[in-house]
Amino acid sequence: MNKAELVAAVAEKTNFTKKDAEVAVNAFLTCVQDALVKGDDVRLIGFGTFETRNRKARQGRNPRKPDEVIKIAASKAPVFKAGKAFKDAVNK
Repeated sequence: MNKAELVAAVAEKTNFTKKDAEVAVNAFLTCVQDALVKGDDVRLIGFGTFETRNRKARQGRNPRKPDEVIKIAASKAPVFKAGKAFKDAVNK
């Protein structure tokens, strides 16, 4: 499912217009992104948790020149961890 299909599904389930559903989906995505940028987690009970994890700096190999060692900088990675109810629904 891509974003357009998600907007259409939200519009159908909520009886919103597609335009209103797109505004709602975009607002949700923006709120999640803003919270993660601030360093907060977004916990949706029964669905899951959006959080960031720190990745340490490390060394890697350049795929075009396998002999060349490159430094990969430390970074933050956004992560989604599914909740129990969500996992159970998917595994039925």
